[in-house]
Amino acid sequence: MANKVLIYIHGKGGRSEDSEYYKPLFPEYDVMGFDYKSDNPWEAEAEYRNYFTSLSEEYTSITVIASSLGAFFVMISNVRNYIEKAFFVSPIVDMERLIMDMMLQSNVSEDDLKEKGIIRISQEDYLSWEYLDWVRKHPILWDVSTFILYGENDHLQTLDTMIKFAKSTNANLTVMPNGEHWFHTDEQNEFRWNWLIKMNR
Repeated sequence: MANKVLIYIHGKGGRSEDSEYYKPLFPEYDVMGFDYKSDNPWEAEAEYRNYFTSLSEEYTSITVIASSLGAFFVMISNVRNYIEKAFFVSPIVDMERLIMDMMLQSNVSEDDLKEKGIIRISQEDYLSWEYLDWVRKHPILWDVSTFILYGENDHLQTLDTMIKFAKSTNANLTVMPNGEHWFHTDEQNEFRWNWLIKMNR
């Protein structure tokens, strides 16, 4: 058994099976996807901690590749002591800012959200006062060796937000010109592939 493992953590709507994509890049690692079930941070905190605690009993080295919401969940779950290195693709690094932006775009005030608790803003998305309150009370604490890939046209987190986070955590930040939050085109996938090769040397 390899003593090193790479864990792929997908974003919202992603698939753990996509971990197969990364196997050729990490031949010395056991590579697997984390099929987490949580859709809020307080559930993720417990689920992620249990998962990484179990992994630490089997492996001496744990590396993660996490996208979007998956990266946010891993950072708020107090598992950083288990992780040697992290590669984040389009991570959510300021959830409060994202929620506030969504509230502004939907013309929802804090008073409205606090009073109603939950406000649905689309078929897929809703705003939650409990979620916003939790995020404010649990700031990200992250000191893992981290490499971030960010798309210049990311519609969920601004470049300024990403730069500020990278500086505060000493993370290595790469910006793809004209890249998007979801890396899915041939050009974007090739950029991500080459970025991982370069950062993993």
